[in-house]
Amino acid sequence: MSASASVIRLSLVIPVYRGEKTLPLLAREVLPWTQQSLTPGGRPFVVSELILVHDCGPDNSDHVIEALAAEHDFVRPVWLTRNSGQHPATLAGMASAMGDWVVTLDEDGQQNPADIGAMLDVALSQHLQVVYARPSNPPPHGWLRNVLSRTAKRITSQLLGNPEAGRFNSFRLVRGDIARTLAAYCGSGVYLDVGLFWVAGRVGHCLIELREEMDRPSGYSYLKLIGHFWNLILSTGTRPLRVITLMGALSVAMALLLVIYALHGRYFSDQAVPGWASLLMALAFFNGAVLMAMGIIAEYLAVTMSIVMGKPLYVVSPQPTRSARSDKRA
Repeated sequence: MSASASVIRLSLVIPVYRGEKTLPLLAREVLPWTQQSLTPGGRPFVVSELILVHDCGPDNSDHVIEALAAEHDFVRPVWLTRNSGQHPATLAGMASAMGDWVVTLDEDGQQNPADIGAMLDVALSQHLQVVYARPSNPPPHGWLRNVLSRTAKRITSQLLGNPEAGRFNSFRLVRGDIARTLAAYCGSGVYLDVGLFWVAGRVGHCLIELREEMDRPSGYSYLKLIGHFWNLILSTGTRPLRVITLMGALSVAMALLLVIYALHGRYFSDQAVPGWASLLMALAFFNGAVLMAMGIIAEYLAVTMSIVMGKPLYVVSPQPTRSARSDKRA
């Protein structure tokens, strides 16, 4: 049977941090797609499982997940032992997903599960391994957060040397084998989307429209977003360290220019060279040399650390993990 005629099984992965209010509605939206349906292009598909990864948030999401799992056969909970963060939680869901394709989306309701069919059409028609949703409207956040987000993605695309890398989104469609491979080998501190660009060669985008965010507090403060961005920078490889090396080289070049200037002033002109020039030259030269050395050594350390560090991204618990509020209720 051809791939276009067979029923394509989808696994939906949602990392849950503050999903107490939003998860029931999302589950009801996914329910119709658990029956065989057709994409806009006429391809048969079915959502075979909804994986809810409990990331040990501060609300009663654990009880909501248990209730949904008891009510719906397609809901599968994954319990983490501690709060690991959105990307490790997403990878934990990917590791246990069994579908032909894996869809990741947020718990806040901005992303519409009805768009999955169009994303699947794009993936199959263009023979892609990963499809990112590309919002046609700005996210329902403040202007400052949207500007910072766009800036961070532009920086990422430059560091990775791929313009498409700056167009990532948490609403993704990933081929099942790619998702499971990434979950198995993605190390601690590696940004999920950077890892996807390591293992997937064919990446595309599908135009969608974001909905208004449901009534829930955001799990990300600006400080957390800055930390998130810094992890993104570190996981892009050694290019940021090369910037340090370049800065050192520029400092050495500046010191040499100052030496030429001082010698010219001393021997070929009547202009006196101030006494601080020699001190400035020495500082610029040696600081530049130190920065160059640090940059080169740090590149080796970065490669070595990525190999030898064995810190787990997450640990899955066989039993439900409870939040502080859940413990108080009990």
